[in-house]
Amino acid sequence: MFSPGTRVIRAAGTARSRLAALALCAACTLAGCRPAGEAPDFGALMQTQGPAVVNIVALRPAAATVRDSRPPAPADPAYAVSPQIAAGPEQPVEDLGSGFIIDADGLILTNAHVVAGATSITVRLADGQREYPARLVGADSHSDVALLRIDASGLPVARMGSSASVSAGEWVAAIGSPFGFSNTITAGIVSATGRNLGEGGQVPFIQSDVAVNPGSSGGPLINRRGEVVGVNSMIFSPTGGYLGLSFAIPIEVALDVARHLQRDGEIRRGRLGISVQPLSDGLARAFGFDGQGVLISMVEPGSAAEAAGLRAGDVILGFGGKAATPAALPRMIADSAPGSRQEVALWRDRHPERVTVTMGEHAVQRAAPPAAAAPAHPDHGLVLSALPAEVCRQYGAGFALRVDRAPAARHEDELRYGDVILAVGGRSFTSRGEFDRLLQEAPGDRAALLVRRGSAALFVAVEVPGRLQEAG
Repeated sequence: MFSPGTRVIRAAGTARSRLAALALCAACTLAGCRPAGEAPDFGALMQTQGPAVVNIVALRPAAATVRDSRPPAPADPAYAVSPQIAAGPEQPVEDLGSGFIIDADGLILTNAHVVAGATSITVRLADGQREYPARLVGADSHSDVALLRIDASGLPVARMGSSASVSAGEWVAAIGSPFGFSNTITAGIVSATGRNLGEGGQVPFIQSDVAVNPGSSGGPLINRRGEVVGVNSMIFSPTGGYLGLSFAIPIEVALDVARHLQRDGEIRRGRLGISVQPLSDGLARAFGFDGQGVLISMVEPGSAAEAAGLRAGDVILGFGGKAATPAALPRMIADSAPGSRQEVALWRDRHPERVTVTMGEHAVQRAAPPAAAAPAHPDHGLVLSALPAEVCRQYGAGFALRVDRAPAARHEDELRYGDVILAVGGRSFTSRGEFDRLLQEAPGDRAALLVRRGSAALFVAVEVPGRLQEAG
């Protein structure tokens, strides 16, 4: 876990360890490791906002226990943070979480994964004296936002702020119930904004280094003025423990979802049925494009995108009259009403086009099976082999090639071992010979290959001609 020579300083260590820790803190301060500017008065923040933060206990059957209601991305070590306490092997499980009051008459905002599958929900107020059964008004697993109501009035309300005013390097604090310890405050700085995690990218998360642990899910992220700017939702860790990366839902996103849930009990989201990826310089050259756009890597059969004629290899330039970027497009699609008609500006076959789509409605999509693997080889060059027909059918293809050997990939849009090649520049093939021909016919010095990588579909750029040889 630690490299040779690494010294671990424990809180209950020797006097020498404590002196070493103090020296380390002093050195860090002198080196400028702390955020610029005077730290806010966290005591005052706790006094003003702490009373509006609640502890949530969700009771669910042991067999129905869920840790995270959102589908994670392939190999994505992003964890929702809700600890579970079971009384026995067949006893119900208590999931602990946090939330905060947004209306004095009992409306509480929290995470959807905190209350997913719960048979009963209990809210404990910060005063430690009042406890209420809660009713689930509605939950949205795609944004991970849930709205609860308790029968109470005159409650303290959290003061709302704006996530748009948050920038990297600013002080922020989190209040929650880590491991059930109610009204715990931790502090740090904003690391980045607009982070997209998992598939879909519908939430531009605020990333910070504020300590967020199991039980903190649903609590507020607060700026130095004592305003809520986000809802703490996830940590990023290969172990499930806090390692300095935590993520919060921007408060505007959470409140917008809450308004829909309060009005309708649910939120309807538009859906196209496409997978997209950023357009790198190499892919842009392969498609003869020079500008900003989002590349379609897969179109689902029977989807609104297929009905409108969208296809893999199209570059989306605009959606609904607005410029398309990898960060903004998923939310623009989700915010479109199902059944509405939206204009999509495209770059297709090296010239611009416009297509009108009738939006579908979002539904949970199951991940595709992972690509079959073959032993890796240390030497360079590219070796491909044809997949069995039954495996090809799992990918919706009549013929596909698996990468059994490839040079070490330095970028996401480069071919790598285990990729399954489905098309060349959006054109499928029925044999190895046809694949080679399409590759050689690709215009320019690079070709775009559509591949499946785990459960994701994306385009990769390869040089033409490539070093291809038969496996074995």
